[in-house]
Amino acid sequence: AMSHRKFERPRHGSLGFLPRKRCAHHKGRIRKFPRDDASKPCHLTAFMGYKAGMTHIARDVDKPGSKQHKKESVEAVTIIEAPPMVVVGIVGYVKTPRGLRSLTTVWAKHLSDEFRRRLYKNWYKSKNKKAFTKYTKEESERSKNADKELAKIKKHCQVVRVIAHTQVSKVKIGQKKAHVLEVQINGGTIADKVDFGYKLFEQHVTAKSVFSQNEMIDILGVTKGHGFKGVVSRWHVTKLPRKTHKGLRKVACIGSWHPARIGWSVARAGQKGYFHRTEINKKIYRIGDAAKKADGTLEHKNATTEFDLTEKSITPMGGFPHYGIVNEDYIMIKGCCVGVKKRVLTLRKTLLNQTSRSAQEEINLKFIDTSSKFGHGRFQTADEKSKFMGMLKKDLVKEAAAAGK
Repeated sequence: AMSHRKFERPRHGSLGFLPRKRCAHHKGRIRKFPRDDASKPCHLTAFMGYKAGMTHIARDVDKPGSKQHKKESVEAVTIIEAPPMVVVGIVGYVKTPRGLRSLTTVWAKHLSDEFRRRLYKNWYKSKNKKAFTKYTKEESERSKNADKELAKIKKHCQVVRVIAHTQVSKVKIGQKKAHVLEVQINGGTIADKVDFGYKLFEQHVTAKSVFSQNEMIDILGVTKGHGFKGVVSRWHVTKLPRKTHKGLRKVACIGSWHPARIGWSVARAGQKGYFHRTEINKKIYRIGDAAKKADGTLEHKNATTEFDLTEKSITPMGGFPHYGIVNEDYIMIKGCCVGVKKRVLTLRKTLLNQTSRSAQEEINLKFIDTSSKFGHGRFQTADEKSKFMGMLKKDLVKEAAAAGK
């Protein structure tokens, strides 16, 4: 029996993401904030963090009626390091027929160098580093001036956003320039919003004050870059048969003779990855406290659960590959997310009404894996390893060196 030939099939690759070109900005850009509801108290709607890596957790599923109910499940999670952000400004927007127009901005009196670095292409080579020096000098008049500007926002504006920056010095990603984000204030009247934002000036805003456990959030960021790629890798078109003349990782026919142009929807070689993407419905499994306390001491307890009482921090043995040690607050989300390690991610409150079973589910972690992610990790903590391995040569060498001193 001869098989019949197919004449139609779905196309390869989505045209919804055109143009597939490198993103112009490295940071996840919020194109839409959640809808405002004046009946709720004032709150911030977004935050920023740095992707550290992945691990896995074990938990009991709580889904009555499901076959998984009350059974243990092992799931992959991503750890995003999110030290507190600092609020340095407030902006008021007026709604016009052509969209939002910013009316005025009020800045804080003291701005850190990591924020001011953002305003320079090359901080090291710039002679006088004058950004905001005049603004802070006119401080005495400014207090009156700030009140005047804030009153202007209260009177004329419909949308209020704060300007906040990350404390990039607290995460070890080899960067000194802070990432800056405008975060919309939702809830309350316009006057409430302005007062709420102004009170946050020069304050540290934690991830816990913006998000909560079990919440569904969206993650905006730039994907991992792969450079210039051919059509098979970039569009996943079918490879041609082995004996094909002049190569087989190609599109066989890129269009008819007429029209005598190549159509825009034909798969071609070009840039793959480093695209801006918004991923929705990431569930927060845990918002962990920093291992580094205010007095500089380290407390390794932020990966402990009520079932696994081992004192350990979220950083796996040997650190997260290509990232290092997580000492600050962290957010654990279910599954993977966009970007490479160390990539800055923008986390935003969801735009949707979350009604699904998985969105409502209470998460209760039983175990968080902290074995080495570099090879076949057998031990959860260094303590456990030393107990199993006993005295090693390097320990003896260390002791001898200590005794020699």
